[in-house]
This record gives sequence, C-alpha cells and structure tokens, in this order.
Amino acid sequence: MTKVYGTGALDFKRHRVAEYPLNESKPGTNAPSSITLLEIQRDKLTRIAEENWAKSDGKKLKAFSEELVREIYHTELLVKSGRKTVPLQRVMILEVSQYLENYLWPNFDPETATFEHVMSMILMINEKFRENVAAWICFYNNKDLFNSFLEKVLHLKEGRSLSIAEKTNYLLFMINAFQSLEDEVVSKTFLRLTSLQCWHSLSYGRFQIELCLNPDLIKKWKKVAKKAKEAKKRDESFDLSTVLEVKFLRSIVEEFLEVLDCEVVDESGQVNESSILYCERFVEFLIDLLSQLPTRRFFRPLVADVAVVAKCHLSYLYKHEKGKLFSQLVDLLQYYENFEIDDRSGRQMTDDEVLQTHYERVHSFQLLAFKKVPKLRELALANIGSIHRRADLSNKLSKLTEQELRDLVCSKLKLVSKNDPWSEREEFLIEVMVSYFERKQSQKEAINALPLYPNEQIMWDESLVPSINYSGEGCLALPKLNLQFLTLHDYLLRNFNLFRLESTYEIREDIQEAVPHLLAYVNNEGETAFRGWSRMGVPIKEFKIRSVKQPNIGEVKPSSVTAEVTFSISSYKAQVRSEWNSLKEHDVLFLLSIRPLFEPLSAEEAETATVPQKLGLQYVRGCEVIEMRDEEGTLMNDFTGRIKRDEWKPPKGELRTVTVALDTAQYHMDVTDIAEKGGDDVYGTFNVLMRRKPKENNFKAILESIRDLMNETCIVPDWLHDIFLGYGNPSAAQWTNMPDLLDTVDFKDTFLDADHVLQCFPDYQVSFLNTDGTENLLPSPPFRIKLPRNLKGNVHALPGNEKSAVASIDAVGKADNGSEKDTLIVEAYIPPDPGPYPQDQPKQNSVRFTPTQIGAIISGIQPGLTMVVGPPGTGKTDTAVQILNVLYHNCPSQRTLIITHSNQALNDLFEKIMQRDVPARYLLRLGQGEQELATDLDFSRQGRVNAMLVRRLELLAEVERLAKSLQLPEDVGYTCETAGYFWLLHVYSRWEQFLAACAKPENKEKPSFVHDFFPFKEFFTNSPNPIFTSQSFEKDMRAAKGCFRHLKTMFQELEECRAFELLKSTADRANYLMTKQAKIVAMTCTHAALKRKDFLQLGFKYDNLLMEESAQILEIETFIPMLLQRQEDGYARLKRCILIGDHHQLPPVVKNMAFQKYSHMDQSLFTRFVRLGIPYIELNAQGRARPSLARLYNWRYRDLGDLPNVKENAIFHRANAGFSYDYQLVDVPDYHGRGESAPSPWFYQNEGEAEYLVSVYIFMRLLGYPANKISILTTYNGQKLLIRDVISRRCVPYDFIGPPHKVTTVDKFQGQQNDFILLSLVRTRFVGHLRDVRRLIVAMSRARLGLYVFGRRSLFEQCYELQPTFQLLLQRPDLLALNLNEVTAFTNRHVEDTGQGQLVSGVEEMASIVNYKMDQVYQARMLSFPAYSEHAPMMSISGQNGLQNSLSSGDMMDTDTPASQNGSPEDVPAEHKSQDPTVVEHPSAAEGEMGPQSVNGNLTTEAPGVDGNSIAPGNSLDEERGE
Repeated sequence: MTKVYGTGALDFKRHRVAEYPLNESKPGTNAPSSITLLEIQRDKLTRIAEENWAKSDGKKLKAFSEELVREIYHTELLVKSGRKTVPLQRVMILEVSQYLENYLWPNFDPETATFEHVMSMILMINEKFRENVAAWICFYNNKDLFNSFLEKVLHLKEGRSLSIAEKTNYLLFMINAFQSLEDEVVSKTFLRLTSLQCWHSLSYGRFQIELCLNPDLIKKWKKVAKKAKEAKKRDESFDLSTVLEVKFLRSIVEEFLEVLDCEVVDESGQVNESSILYCERFVEFLIDLLSQLPTRRFFRPLVADVAVVAKCHLSYLYKHEKGKLFSQLVDLLQYYENFEIDDRSGRQMTDDEVLQTHYERVHSFQLLAFKKVPKLRELALANIGSIHRRADLSNKLSKLTEQELRDLVCSKLKLVSKNDPWSEREEFLIEVMVSYFERKQSQKEAINALPLYPNEQIMWDESLVPSINYSGEGCLALPKLNLQFLTLHDYLLRNFNLFRLESTYEIREDIQEAVPHLLAYVNNEGETAFRGWSRMGVPIKEFKIRSVKQPNIGEVKPSSVTAEVTFSISSYKAQVRSEWNSLKEHDVLFLLSIRPLFEPLSAEEAETATVPQKLGLQYVRGCEVIEMRDEEGTLMNDFTGRIKRDEWKPPKGELRTVTVALDTAQYHMDVTDIAEKGGDDVYGTFNVLMRRKPKENNFKAILESIRDLMNETCIVPDWLHDIFLGYGNPSAAQWTNMPDLLDTVDFKDTFLDADHVLQCFPDYQVSFLNTDGTENLLPSPPFRIKLPRNLKGNVHALPGNEKSAVASIDAVGKADNGSEKDTLIVEAYIPPDPGPYPQDQPKQNSVRFTPTQIGAIISGIQPGLTMVVGPPGTGKTDTAVQILNVLYHNCPSQRTLIITHSNQALNDLFEKIMQRDVPARYLLRLGQGEQELATDLDFSRQGRVNAMLVRRLELLAEVERLAKSLQLPEDVGYTCETAGYFWLLHVYSRWEQFLAACAKPENKEKPSFVHDFFPFKEFFTNSPNPIFTSQSFEKDMRAAKGCFRHLKTMFQELEECRAFELLKSTADRANYLMTKQAKIVAMTCTHAALKRKDFLQLGFKYDNLLMEESAQILEIETFIPMLLQRQEDGYARLKRCILIGDHHQLPPVVKNMAFQKYSHMDQSLFTRFVRLGIPYIELNAQGRARPSLARLYNWRYRDLGDLPNVKENAIFHRANAGFSYDYQLVDVPDYHGRGESAPSPWFYQNEGEAEYLVSVYIFMRLLGYPANKISILTTYNGQKLLIRDVISRRCVPYDFIGPPHKVTTVDKFQGQQNDFILLSLVRTRFVGHLRDVRRLIVAMSRARLGLYVFGRRSLFEQCYELQPTFQLLLQRPDLLALNLNEVTAFTNRHVEDTGQGQLVSGVEEMASIVNYKMDQVYQARMLSFPAYSEHAPMMSISGQNGLQNSLSSGDMMDTDTPASQNGSPEDVPAEHKSQDPTVVEHPSAAEGEMGPQSVNGNLTTEAPGVDGNSIAPGNSLDEERGE
C-alpha cells in the first residue's frame, strides 16, 4: 500500500534565490554586481579557502585555526559604519566557497567556540536566507550539536557589548529562526523564549491584569511558582531574573528602546543610518512574533507592558523624513498588537465582540474615574460615543497634572510600570491612555474604505512597492506569508495587501512604458499637448462626472460614481483601432493627469527626480468600463442582449465615449481632501486614458472577491479550518480521521485484473468473493472493495519529524512480516448489460496504476484533504482523472469542481476525462481556453447548451420510432413532457407486465420466452448484432435488461433536456446547465476568482474540489475556489479537497522580487501544507524519460523509480544518433573574449552558448531529427531572444532546417516535455537563479531521450545546492562527444555504447562540422535540382542572411513572447501561421514607425543583428524570473 509522508525538516527547503543587476556600481558602494568569476578566483579569500577548506582532489588542507576565523571576521566581515551590516561581496565569496559547510560547522565546538566563530556562522546563515537557499541543511548531520549551536547563539550577548551592525545581524538571525518554525530543532529552541515563563519579567500590575484575563493560566503559573519554592527549600539558587526564557525578550526589547531613544541621532544632530536599519529590523521582528499565534500568546502582554508602540510613536525617528519606513512598520506593529483575536483560544472575534470589549473597557474606566479621580467627572458621565475618539480623550485627560496622570496610568490602571523611565513624560502617559481606550477602526471598515485601484502615492512608494533591484538587505513595510495565520481575516488581509501591491507594481511598469511614447509637451497656450502616440494610451478629448449617488446606509462614501470619457482613435492603424474598439464591460482603464515641465531636467536633477517627476505625472485613478458608444451614440460590445445579433452594425466615426465607474472610496477621499485641505480637483485634470492587456488586467475582480470574503461570514469547512491556518494535528483532515467514509468503493475500471489488485495491496490477504458471498476462484474486474479505516501503508507522519515517520513505516513493515496478514474483502461482480448498441458500451481505463497511485485514488474518493506530490512524468493527470471517474460512479449526486493554473493543464485533464465512462452531458468547461480543446465536442456553456438541444431532437425522434414500433400515435415525441408521460403510461407499464410474466416459474424454463414476449423487440431490430439467442433464459433476460437500460437512459436524458425546452433565453439555459446539470465543472483559478460574484448569485454548488498544478497557484487563488458557494445552514458543503502538485518544481510567478523574497508571496498553499507536515502521497514511478536521464533529478524525491515502459521500450534502449551520450554538460569557454553580457539589468545573454547550441541543433536537423522533437530552453529571456535571433539568421532561410518546436525559458516550459532538449545556462559570473533547486529540477526533467546542457563548468560545479546533478553530469567529458560516422537519425547502437566518439573542442569546431555537412546537402541538392543553385542562399555559418529567403511557412517557431505594448501584435501560434501570414514588427521598432509589411502572403522583415543588443530588453523583472 502507499506511503503517506509528512514533511519535516529534511523535506521542505527554502529555494528562492537572490539575484543582482549587472549595472556597474558607483564608486564607494559595495554593489555585488561588479564581481566576476576571475576576480573571485584571484581574491585573497578564495586563496585562503583553497588552502584551508575548499575540497579538491588529493590536496592536503591546513589544520583548523580559530585565529584564522577571528582574522577573517575582523578584517573581512565587520562593518564599522553606514547602513550596510555586512560587506556583501565578501560574504558572498565566503558563502560560495562553502565556508560554513566545510570549515565553521565541522570545527564547531560549543565549549571552545569563540564569539567570532559563532558570529561568522550567523552571517553565513543570514546570507543563505537572503539568497533564499536551504539554510539549515548542513546542520542535520548532527542535531545535538545543532541544538548546542543555537543555545550558544542565545547566550552570545551575555557580558559583551555588540556594535550596532552586529546587533542588526544578530537580530536578523532571530527573525530567520522564527520564520523557520517548521524545523523541529529550531522551534524547540526558540519557542521556549515566548513561553509562559517570559511573564516573570512583566511588571506586577500588568501581570495581575493578564492573570485576571486568563484565569485558566493560574494553575500553570502555580506549578512554575512551586518549582521555585522547591528549589529554595533545597538551598539551590533560583534567581528567575537569570533564566534565559525570563530575561531574553525583555532585555532585547529594552535594548531596542535605548537605541531608538539615544542612538538614532548623534551629538551633531545627524541621523545614524545603521541605527535606523536596526530599529526597522527590530520592529519587523516584533511584527513576526505578534503575527503567529504560538509566539503571540505570551509575548503580546510583554509588548504592551513596555508600551513599545507608544514609545515608537513619540520617537524622533517616527516623525523624521528618513523614518518613513520605520513609521509604516510601527503602524503595522500597532495593527497586530490590537488584532481582533482571542489570544487564549485563537478564535476570531466578531465585530460585535470587539465593540462590546471596547465598551466594557471604557465603561470600567469611567467607573474608576467617577470614584477615584474627581477631575475626570465629566469624562465619567459622558456617553462613550463622545469620548472614544483620540482628540476627545486627549482633551479630557489634559485636565490632570503630570503627577495625577502618572498615578492614574501607573498605579490605578497599571498600564505601565512606575519604574519605567518614560513614565515621567506626560505625552507618553497620554499616548498610552489614548491608544488603550480609543475605538480602533475594525478590519472590515479598514478594507472597505480602501480603494481597489492604486493611486500615484502608493505606486511610487519604495517601502510599499519596491523597484526591481531589491537585494534582500533591508526590510519593507509589507505583510509576510509564512506558515501560520492568526485568523481567516488575517489571512485574507495579508493576501489582499500583497496582491494589491503586486498588481500596483505591474500597473506602474505599464504606465512607465506607455506614457513616454506620447511625447507630452506644453503648447503656446500653456496646456498639455502630445506629439507622439502610444498603443496603450490615448489623449482624452473630454472628461465629465455624470452622476454621484447617495451613500448606502451606514457608509460615508457614495454608492456609485460614473463618468464619461471621450477620446479619438483617428491616429491609429487598423490593428490598434480594433483593440480600442474591443473595450467591453468590466474592463479596467486608468485615467492619468500629465503636466510636463516647461524645461527638460538637467542631468543632476534627473538623477534625483522621481519617475512621476520625469514623466510629468500628477495623478493616477482607476475606473471600470460600464459601456462604450461610437460617434453616433450607438452601443458597442454589448453582451446584455439589449442589441440583437442581427441588428449589430460596425462602429461609426473616430470618436469613442466610454462610460466608466470610478472607485467610490477614492472619490470620497479626493473630495474630502478638496473640501478640508483645499487640494486640487483631481477629476478636472485628466488628459490621458490608458488600457492594459486583458490577460494582465484581472486584479480588480480578485481584490473584490477577497474584500467580499472579508465581509461575509466566510466558513471554511470545520475539518479544514485549523489546518488551513496552520494549527492543530496536521493529519486531522486525512481521510482515515474523517467521519462519513465510503465503506465499500466500486473501483469500476481502476484495476485491470486480479493480479493488479494483489500488487496494490501487498500488506493484505486479499479474498475475492462473488456478490452472493461465495469465494471467486477466477476473479475479473470490475471490483468493489470494503476499505478498512486503518488501511495499512497509510502512516500518519508528524509534522517536522521525518525520521520518526520513516521509522514507523519500517516498524509496520516488520510487524506485518512477522504476523498473519489481515484480510481485504474484494467483491468481483458482473456489471449489468449496458445495452445493445456500441455507444452504450462504457469507455475503459487502460492505465495500469501503481500501488502508490491506487493509494492516491483511495484517499481522493474519501472525504477530507488529499495531497498528492507528483514528480515529473509520474502520471498526475491520469491519477486525477481516475479519482474523478470513481467519484462520479460512487457519488453520482455530488458535483465536482476542477481547478488548474493553466488552460493547457485543464485541457489535458479534460481530454482524458472524456476517455472515461463519464457522460459528456455532465462535463462543462468554463473560461477562455475551451476553444483550444483538441476534441470534436464543444464543452463551453454555449456548446453544451447546443449539444443538449441537438440531443433533445435526436431523442424525441427515437421516442417517435419507439411509439411507432408499439403501434401507438407518433405525436408522443412532440416535447420532453409528452415523452415523459409516454414513458410512464406505455413503456414502463409494459416492462412491469413483462417482468411479472418472467417471474412465473413455468416461463423461466422456456429458453425462447424472452425472445417471444419482450415488448420492445421491434424497436431494437436495428442493433448491429442479434439481441436474443433463445438458447438460455438467463442470457436473454440479461440482454433484455440491457435493452431496457438503454430505454431508461434515453428517457432520463430527455427529462434532463426538459429544462432547456422550458427556458427560452440562452443565458438562462447556460446558467441552468452550470448550476444544476453539470456534474464536473472545470475552470482555471483566475476564472474562479474573476467570476466568484456571479457564481454566488446563481447559487452554484459543489461537493468536491480537485486542484491540479496546485504548487503553481498563489495562496489566495487556491483559497477562493474553496468558497465559490454560499454555506448551507451555517455549514460549508465542501466534502473533499484534492490538491495535486509538486513543490519541488517552480512556484507561482510573482513579478516583483521584493514580494517574492521578503513577503514569500510565491509560496503556494500546497507548499505551505507540505511545510506544516500535512500527510501527502508521493507518486514514485516515472514514465517519461530514460532511467539515466531521470537520475539527474530523482535524487530530489523519495524513492522515485521508473515505470516498466521506460525500461522495456526499444526507443529508450537505442542511443541518440550522432551523439556518444544521451546527456552531457558541454563546457562553453569565452567567445570572442567574453562570456555573459547584459545590455540591461537581468537581461543576460551569452553569444558563445547561443551559437554553439544552434550549431548542435543544425547538426541534429541535418541528421534527420524532426524539428518538432527538439526544444531549446534557457534560463533567461535575454538569451531566449538572442537564440531566436541566431535561428532566424542561420536556420529559418533553409527549408531543410527550419526552426525548432520551441525556443523558450525553463520557467515557461514547466509542465511540457520533448524528446530532445538543448539547454543554455547563460551565466559565467554568478550561478544566478538556477541556484534555486526547483528551477534545476524543471530544467533537467523536460527531456525524454536526450539532454545537452551548455554552460560554464568552472562556475556550476562549485555550487553546493546543485552538486547531486552536476556530479552526475561531470562523470562524462565536458566536451561535446559526437559520432560523425552516423549520418541518419536512426541507429541500432545501444545507449550505453558510446561508439567512435569525437570530442568537439568548442564553438568554432562545431561550426566547421556543421558547415561541412551543410555543404554536402548543398552539393546533393545542386545535383538533384540544377535550378536550385540560382536561388539558394550561401551556406556559411557566419553569413548574414535576410529572412526573405524561402521561409518555411508550416514550421515556424512556437514562440511565447507577448507583443511589446507599443509594437508588434502578439505572436501567432505555429499552427496558425501557415494559413494567416501575420505582420511581425521588429521588437525594437519605435512607436509611430511603420513595421514590416506582409507582401503577397510572404513575410518580409530585416534580420536583427546577432549580437543581441539590437533586441529591446523586456520587463527586466521577467528576465530575473526567467519568464
């Protein structure tokens, strides 16, 4: 049976990798970018490493020296001043040289380790976290010593004064440790710091308050006190103030407050940058502790006792211009300190409970004031509504003297200690009082008051939306997505903020792209005018607000604000006009206000100017299209049915008027600003309307969905709630712990034969029975299995405890071997005859599922949470489809929702479902990708409705034929209703009479009775084979039942068609189909988020959720599909949640590196569940690649083996013709004196690799390898475009070569495969983002038969994370080995036989080999076609050839680059290019210039230069992500 794993420390590893821009650093900076591999090799540290710890063959290393560690620390790692805490270059060199793994850790002794030794280890660990690679992995070889190291860290500061940089580095280590609580050693050491014992450091007053609020803790506290008394009795010194748990957090909080108060500003009045960074990091640390329940519960009283937030608010830094980030972090800290949660139970407090608590608090204060403070009598008698605002409270408290105020706060209310030095300050005491008693804005109020569209203030705020070059050194005012969340509201708010800011970043990039092309200037009248044009932005002719509606009850913002925008499309070409004309309802547009400067900025001013200043951008506001009209006022693009299809006319004129809905919250803020502060009238200044690409512009609908969830009582199923937030027993939602299980499961066609069952349940004695309970000696499928609740092989693994899980698996195995096996009852039954026609026969599964896949299927069909990890090629989709198939047959009344990340995956899944025994009428595919389905049937809503109407007519015709065969009037088939009556009166009654006759004993003895008396015999005369043989009553009776089943199904289908007969409008029919008829509904996660509101309005319901590619879907996009239906009677209907994915491959795409690295926004729900230790099933047999190729990546998985087909199939045994090996790493030296280059940051290119790789591709094509079997991959967008450039020059002109199937990035190719992969690694300085092991796994697992990797050996063989793969690659020569005597694409040579290999020395030799072969082909063609020589292009590897020559129309490259916003249209997929010649503009073409034209169906364009610099770099962030 299958193993179920919980993760653990060894399983999940941090992977996100830092990357650096290549631009030259300014003098005096420590920019890491300027360092090269050569410099690293020559560096002093590298020489020290080679002598002391770098492992090299046979070289003897020097003995360990603590003095060397001290010297390196003081000379290389210590920073004396400035904002940087470490010299980044030096740390990087040491980390790359494996200073931690090979020197510091192996020689660490807790007894003798010096301060410098421990601090050096801390710095190396921090660097690993900054680069987001596995930080704790090297410590797992000795967990006891690891624990000693962590203890040493906690005591490191005792009796020692640290510099501010050392304090910051130490603090950063603490932050990283508390972000790694899934690691059992780390959590065990660090969680005790936030245990109940830290309350010993509370002031007495605060301690009393907390015990009153937490009476259940009094018992625990007495136990702690008892231990202290017992120690005193034994005369042991038991000073609580010296216990680490008591003093640690209190002391570092006080240390922070001292720095904040005394060290931020020096004596000269200058702000100390390093102290600011320390303060920012410390507030981040406090936020991290308060935003996770295990650390929050006992730590929050400590933060309140010291009044950290109040002191921060009153600090000099909070109000200083350099303290902007600090102030934003303090506000976030205040939000988490006052979070609406019951700290004891972890329960979300309702709005009413929060308000009630607030009222009780103020009321008790009023009683106290009435009795004890006469001066506050007015406050005591006031109603709460008049005193709970900040200004009112401050005003009332100002009547007290400083001494009276201190007595009230410290003695009577006990909010802070008398001993606190700040208690002498009056403004501090008032701040403490006000922040304690004021009414806070609720989370719901806060999110409802927030505009959904970003404005110009948020867009260019670097602490909220950082630019691309975030290196991970500083902190940001952003929420983090880690393991646990306080409540569902906390989860939604964090995701809302991050998703909003991520979309803001993308909008900002689009604005910066579109606005410069408009060439704004100030004309003679002093008004803004435009002399350029932009594809995505158009000048506004007129803007006017049409209506502002009254606010809804209880709100202050208007209920709606609509405006009209008029613009002209006269200056655009047809293609761009059609794009503007296709704007439709719900599209999001942006209104920009641009006021350019009279004079251009000087060079100095330009350096310091912000982006809005450079663009002249004043305001940005978002809006949503309601409708669009042409010049004559005719409605365009109406989908509401107001305009009939036959009345549609093309739009007239060149003016367009768009009615838009403005953001009401933003409008209210703007109008209030004008009224109260005399601000500008924003809405009178708009002069540019900007649109975005529809695919990238769905952020508003998703944000609205999150906001709606915040406003609903959104109920996650009880069985999932705690696990979802990250608490409780990780295996609580596993099927074996769930109620209402399916006791007996009908597996239908899952098992191919009885042996298959035996193989899948090796831990059981399988007993095959007949339906009557007798033993079956010759069992055959289908089978029903009675599943025991404690199915063997399903081991519950504890979170973070992999070894115990493995040990328990072994223990179960040993126990099973020694004892008698339990019996598993398998019932083999004969399925009823499906009917006499071929279409009645059910479709059968042909996949022989592995035992692990069977385990996943069993788990998936039972209630609860099922997690399946599917390594590359292990049949994830087949497993998912079989779960759906078995679920449909066992629970026919239940509905299942399928969600995937991409349309491609959804279509793959759908195509396989259709090959199973699930009727097509129950399948529905929603969204934009259904037209790509490679099927004859249309599964969109419209397609299904049409199919149902066609099917209705077919069935009614059959009913008429049946009536005719029974000699009845044929008008019974007039409607579905009349057919229903016909069924009851004539068909079913006849069948009952027939059954009654068959039940008589004398008739059972007549073999021909059924043949003679079957009432519908005439109807079935058109069946392909005779139905009745008259040889046996039983056989004929079975056939008769099959015929009746055919009739019953027919009338059942007609009953389902009846609704389509009654509903007249297409929309009603489509909605009925979706909400009632379809049993399996499929859509992408984006579609689910976009249409959630529509689903709720229609009453959409489903019982099961299956999510494919779930490790590639953002947390929030995984969560929303769980809540596409309203709850029923306060309970969630969802019964099963099946998540299928692979957290070892690439995560969701997050374009902004800061959100990815700092906020962990690219963590999927699937990955988080794995980190939490939730049990999962890992598929363990791949059927994609040669076993030798699979070894390059199977080390990353547990026990990943091979399916029989890759071991037995002849194609996997034959070598790749022309190549000595099936995989190789080919070392590519500098080409023309250089390796990697970067025309702009992150736009990496390597010309040598591009030329070499294309030469190998040409070599393969000349041998006869099909182009569609070869894909070229690279890790950077810049290299992708360069390779396409080289292919256009060297391959496209020749019809016998042509382009390959795809040239794309590794990231884009995830989920796809091909027989042969040529991979370019590009980098020659730093490893870059391939250091993310997940990207390596994707790159290595795309090839089936051959993988040839081109890269710099000396760089990649040093990388610690990539060792397992590169050690295998480097067992073979690093020069490409070819078999030049093989001249065709076929060879009988065995894959392990290298043949007579020739090693290719480099790019030039490969080019000459290809030239020689090209020349041979050329000569052969000359002999065959003498006329060919007149037109053939010169065959030279270096010739610059235009694309005008013999372009192979049917074999164009499949590209995935989107069109430049202001340039070419989107690339057309390969299959369409042969029929539809498309104008392709050069990517670097400037706006306003004419692109190349399509002449007589032939593409004409100029071939770009091979140096790659002519290619306009795209979004630099995409390059970093390798998109």
